[in-house]
Amino acid sequence: MLSTVKNLGSLLTDVSHRLPHELAYVQGTQRYTWQELNARVDAMAHALQQLGVGHGDKILVHSKNRIQLFESCWVAFKLGAVWVPTNVRITEHEISYLAQHSGASVIIYDEGYESHVLACHEASTSIKHVIAIGEPNEYEHGYEKLIASHRPKGEFQAVDVQYDDPLWFFYTSGTTGMPKAGILTHGQMAFVITNHLADLMPGLTHQSRSLVVAPLSHGAGIHALVNVARGAASIVPAGSRLEPEEVWALVEKYGVDNMFTVPTIVKILVEHDSVDRYDHSSLKYVIYAGAPMYRSDQKHALQKLGKVLVQYYGLGEVTGNITVLPAALHDADDSPDARVGTCGYARTGMEVAILDEEGRRLAPFETGEICVRGPAVFKGYDNNDKANAEAFRFGWFHTGDIGHMDAQQFLYITGRHSDMYISGGSNVYPREIEEIFLTHDQVSEIAVLGIPDEKWGEVGVAVIVPKAGTILNTEEMQSFIQGRVARYKQPTHYFFWEHMPKSGYGKIVKKEIRKMLSY
Repeated sequence: MLSTVKNLGSLLTDVSHRLPHELAYVQGTQRYTWQELNARVDAMAHALQQLGVGHGDKILVHSKNRIQLFESCWVAFKLGAVWVPTNVRITEHEISYLAQHSGASVIIYDEGYESHVLACHEASTSIKHVIAIGEPNEYEHGYEKLIASHRPKGEFQAVDVQYDDPLWFFYTSGTTGMPKAGILTHGQMAFVITNHLADLMPGLTHQSRSLVVAPLSHGAGIHALVNVARGAASIVPAGSRLEPEEVWALVEKYGVDNMFTVPTIVKILVEHDSVDRYDHSSLKYVIYAGAPMYRSDQKHALQKLGKVLVQYYGLGEVTGNITVLPAALHDADDSPDARVGTCGYARTGMEVAILDEEGRRLAPFETGEICVRGPAVFKGYDNNDKANAEAFRFGWFHTGDIGHMDAQQFLYITGRHSDMYISGGSNVYPREIEEIFLTHDQVSEIAVLGIPDEKWGEVGVAVIVPKAGTILNTEEMQSFIQGRVARYKQPTHYFFWEHMPKSGYGKIVKKEIRKMLSY
């Protein structure tokens, strides 16, 4: 039976009625109230509707963090269309795949990315309209001109939608293969927003301020939806690069109380000397996700910021809703009572289990695949029956992550299934080894991966980024790891680099490391 639900685009309409003159969005000298922001969104929705864009159409958006990107999701939602945001750092080849795969009929693009649009045209025949945020080329529409010409039409009535109607194609990062489009729906995302408010940021109000320090095209975009639902303004740095000085200045100026980050961003921010020059006492929730935070980095962040860290574990396919480790359970002390290494407990309304290869639930402390079910799980991958069959075995969504739960059902991640390698017949999980190396006071970042070996099947390789101003060598690392893990887990080869290859979302990309090492 079809179930008509609230169009999530109406969240913006609601807050614009309730808090019309409250601050909604700030970036540099740009300031918008909720009434102004909603009026811009409604004008663009009218414009696209007049161009024939409507329910089920795909709107691909390629933009840096700016007001037009922030608005574009609400435009898509209200139309009943599907928002297809890209990471602005991807190449022409990568975006052409997304345009072709998604079947996008509309492209909205930022200044300086004309070649990306051309690549999309060459790959896809479904594109009907191109909207330029900057100066439009021939046969393109200008974003601001469309808004100006359709303002007189007034409020846009969000179209009716069903629970399972898609609103967002959340593309996987493609670190292990071609990106897949996870289908997020209006009904599912209503649960996600409610759950984020309950589990991650209880007490969020219209007086809250959220600092956007990650791309709105991914997890930060979900975080922005949550803040809009409560009328909390988003503060966006003026520059496109992460500048710690600017971040901490904005925290102080606007009394920022929440931000969504990834561990690499937290590390950069708290290791910069500007963290000590600005008042960040307003912070309540520094939420990090996307990857576990190494314990050494976690302790340093807690020492600098206090107990404001909130971890959530999740994938795009579950929109972060797997586990939560709230601020109160983060502790810089490695006492016996501290749950060092956990990513928390199951989110409200969600169920987490550790399953073996036959789908049997494992006992506490037994290692297997982390699986999850509940209303936050996505609808499935678009047009990918093989991936769906693999992901939804035994009635659970399979994360591909390996871990265990303790007796109190706190979850511990030991690695990705795809990262595991077998040396001399024994499973090796790189995460365990990486954590140990990061206790060395001169190691900044590390990636451990398995490579083929004639004698052992596979052996470990460690790629290490030393901290600035320090020099490390193989002999020192071999000496350091001795006695800390079993011999078969110890890397055989060491490389020392200045930088790690990372995805647009700050994750170390091991397949790129493997290419660079020619393995």
